[in-house]
Amino acid sequence: MIRYCIALAGLTFALTQGASAATREEQTQACKGDALRLCALAIPNEAKITACMQKKIDKLSPKCRAMFTPLPQAKKAPAPKPKQS
Repeated sequence: MIRYCIALAGLTFALTQGASAATREEQTQACKGDALRLCALAIPNEAKITACMQKKIDKLSPKCRAMFTPLPQAKKAPAPKPKQS
């Protein structure tokens, strides 16, 4: 049971790297079932769980898949062109 909790904590940490701005609790709630269903053999190795879930991203629930989607970057406005005299 302790290994399971550590693995889910690791999964949550892995999801925060470049993922949405969700809290750890939201990430765990969104992905716990998918991790157990799709990547149970990878538990407790957090790197393997993350790799497994990324490989099977098309099978993740919509809520969990959203945790792997990076936040959109703000588009920069083009620099103004210098005036020519």
